[in-house]
Amino acid sequence: MLTLPKKNTLPPTPAQGDHGFAISLMEHLVVPTFVIDAKSRVMIWNKACERLTGVRAEDVVGTSEHWHAFYSERRPCLADLVLAQRYSEISTLYANGGNYALSDFGVSAENWCVMPKVGRRLYLAIDAGPIYDVSGQLIAVVETLRDITQQKQAQIDLESLAARDGLTGLANRRSFDSKLAEETKRAARDRLPLSLLMIDIDCFKAYNDTYGHQKGDECLRTVAQAIAESLGRVSDCSARYGGEEFAVIMPNTPLSGAMLVAEHVRRAIEKLGVPHANSVASNHVTLSIGGVSALVADPCPERLIAAADAGLYRAKREGRNRISVAKFEQSSVGARA
Repeated sequence: MLTLPKKNTLPPTPAQGDHGFAISLMEHLVVPTFVIDAKSRVMIWNKACERLTGVRAEDVVGTSEHWHAFYSERRPCLADLVLAQRYSEISTLYANGGNYALSDFGVSAENWCVMPKVGRRLYLAIDAGPIYDVSGQLIAVVETLRDITQQKQAQIDLESLAARDGLTGLANRRSFDSKLAEETKRAARDRLPLSLLMIDIDCFKAYNDTYGHQKGDECLRTVAQAIAESLGRVSDCSARYGGEEFAVIMPNTPLSGAMLVAEHVRRAIEKLGVPHANSVASNHVTLSIGGVSALVADPCPERLIAAADAGLYRAKREGRNRISVAKFEQSSVGARA
């Protein structure tokens, strides 16, 4: 079992005045801080901690109910894990933070906390350090907190911008490639079907030539929205593959389910009736869709894309505004038509 070095110790019998001063100093620190004793009872809950959590010291000192300040359901705080030396649980309980570290002086972690009393969700940077007496006995743990919600949200926003297509708001090509690689590996591991749709706006160059690029951009956004609204699960991923081409990844979805989604998308665009005077398929904007579904024994995203592409170009050759199902060849590596 991992144990932290016994760095922080208290003097054996501090003078009463010094002890009282130390407590008063901690209570008035600008950093939100609380201290639990060896039985996980709150000894100190300072003013800054009251402001951060909305929980008064008088309501929590002497109890082990400090978790109420941060979570809606009972679970240990970082200080509790340090006190019990349950370091192996940190990565699970702080998975949302995705960042924790052990040092000579304690444990550092980050996590989203629901903060029930203040009625908002905050992202906190948390440090918990053990205190030992001169005999080496663990007698208390100090936990300090910093609200870094704004920094975290800014990071999330930047990551979202990097992952999204600027025009349509769907996942971009880079995100699509990453998602498909991840899902093919998962499908191979769990032996579950994985479906892929490749979607193309029929005669889009003629649309741009006729109506101009601003209208072309509007058309792309309209199609993207229809695709996104046609997906019924959070696990499904819609992306702008490039130009006027889109893609949909549907984990754990057989071909029958994928074709239902494909038809829903095709009909949604058809019903919008966006005029297209120079389309060879119709007098309004339409889609051609290629679909494939496979149990992927060999996780190769390129083969899935090649198969779905083959279906897409078959749909175009057969008159557009239709769906064509492709056969997935496990050992074949196709090229884009």
